Amino acid sequence: MTPRKEQSKLVAVVMGSESDRPVAEEVTKTLDRFGIPYEVKTLSAHRNPKDLEEYIGSTGAVIFIAVAGLSAQLPGYISSRTSKPVIGVPVNVSLEGLDALLAMMQMPKGVPVATVGVGNGENAALLAARILAMVDPEIKSKLTEL
Repeated sequence: MTPRKEQSKLVAVVMGSESDRPVAEEVTKTLDRFGIPYEVKTLSAHRNPKDLEEYIGSTGAVIFIAVAGLSAQLPGYISSRTSKPVIGVPVNVSLEGLDALLAMMQMPKGVPVATVGVGNGENAALLAARILAMVDPEIKSKLTEL
């Protein structure tokens, strides 16, 4: 990993729709606390899969955080098209978010998605920070200060 000053965005925060923005803002607020660069995109695995696939292949991000509700295909779709870590954040749209949670947790073998609790964008960002801290002493130092 190159020094962070030379990197663009380490984390790609992808929302399935604009209605997921409040949860995505929890993610970005926490990433900001650690000084972790990110970019935020709204791309649906259902509505614009071609744009999403192009984005996955073109972003320089090293971790994806996918925020989605309902059938929550977004994190699995991303994971099936990259070898980079994918963290899913289920959103409470219906069934108290259980539908989205189960969709993210029940990925087939070979399509791993780390999943945090319903609406818990902060934990998704903390997990991303822990992954990055394995190679970034500055982030590791900030994590130990918590």
